[in-house]
Formats: sequence, C-alpha cells, structure tokens
Amino acid sequence: MQEFTIKQTILDYRSKEAFKTLRTNIEFSGEDTKVIFLTSTTPNEGKSTVSFELAQSFAQNGMKTLLIDADLRKYKSSNKKVVTVGKKGKVKYGLTHYLSGKTTFENALCVSDVDNFYMIFAGPVPPNPSELLGNDRFKNMIEASRKMFDIVIVDTPPIGSVIDAAVVSKFCDGGILVIGCGDISYRYARKSKEQLELAGCKILGCVLNKVNFSSNSYYGKYYGKYYGKYYGKYYGNYSNEDN
Repeated sequence: MQEFTIKQTILDYRSKEAFKTLRTNIEFSGEDTKVIFLTSTTPNEGKSTVSFELAQSFAQNGMKTLLIDADLRKYKSSNKKVVTVGKKGKVKYGLTHYLSGKTTFENALCVSDVDNFYMIFAGPVPPNPSELLGNDRFKNMIEASRKMFDIVIVDTPPIGSVIDAAVVSKFCDGGILVIGCGDISYRYARKSKEQLELAGCKILGCVLNKVNFSSNSYYGKYYGKYYGKYYGKYYGNYSNEDN
C-alpha cells in the first residue's frame, strides 16, 4: 500500500459547517447509501475540492473513508507527477494502472497521514477512459471497497462534457451535482440533472459552490442578516436558561 501526506487547507467556520451539513445529509439519506459519486456540469466548478473536503470530513468523523479520483482525463503524461488536491510527493500507481491490469487494487490504494483517510489517485491519462470505468475491474473494485470502507466517494469528470459520470453511476448508490455559483445557467444545470436521471442515477442533491459571502454581495447581505438575527436571538435566550 502506498502512502501520501495531506496538504491541510484552512477552512473558515462557514465552510467547515457546510461540509458537516453535507456529510450529515448523506448519512441520513439511508444506510444503503455507501458509495456516492460527485460530478459537475463543466470543469472548474470545484467538484474535486468538494470531494476531497467531504471525504476528509467523513474521515475526521471516525468513518473509514476512501476517495477515488475517477477523473481520468485531466493529467498530462504518465511520466509527470500526478497532481491533485491534497497530495504531497509522488504516487507510483493510480486507478488507470489498476483498470488496465498493470497492478492490483491493494497496490493502487494509498493511505494518508490523516486517520481513516484512504485514496486512489487517477494516474496517467488512458486512451479509453469511459471503457475502463465501465469494465469489470472497476465494478469489482467498488464491491471490494464496500466491504473495506464505511464510505466511498468517487470524483468523476463533468457530466456536461463527457459520459464518464453516467458510466460510474451504475456502480454507485447515489450522486451529487456540484454547481459553481455564477458559472453556468439554470438551463445547463437542469440538463446535467436530466442526463444523470436518464442513466438511472439516484440524485442525492446538489451543492452550490463558490458562493460569495462577502458583506457587499447578495448572499452576504441576505444570509448575514438572517443568520445574525436568528442565531443572535437564539443564543441570547440560551445563555439565560438554567443549565
């Protein structure tokens, strides 16, 4: 088993709470929801970051977690260092090595320096990503992961660009669509949702990412005023109660 070190990111309080809420919502979606995939409509909406932070949230909550980077189209060359969020150093084997029969599942698996957090990196770009993700080796890997881990999160390519997410969805219990705030239109997001539904995917929900909460933005003004008023009132009353 390979090893890697997490590049810790510093999240603000609002972001931490958002990932905790997302994690909790997934946990309450049913005990049979163990393998989930994340996708987006277009590149750069933040699905890989959301996948990584969500996986880390599960791991920090005491659940043995596996994050699979199944976005097999985004790396330049098999000779270059695999670059992805959350990694330091070089990993020799990735998902494409396993799917093409060049290594075993155990050799492709990486353990991090964060308790309960495991990962399989994508590896070099193959000439046939969709075919590899739809083969029996990927199916067998998911089935083995179900037995080894409490939760499995699969990061897939944008559904608006390629078919890979729909292929992966056949082996998962549900999916989450990540939408970058202001990045795409409502119509484009709805089309992505319809594509997943046509593939028979159970959609657990959507994540609105990259929201501007600065004081002069729409969301900052609305939610700052709402939550400030609500929680200020709530905790003010709470502090006056007898313990």
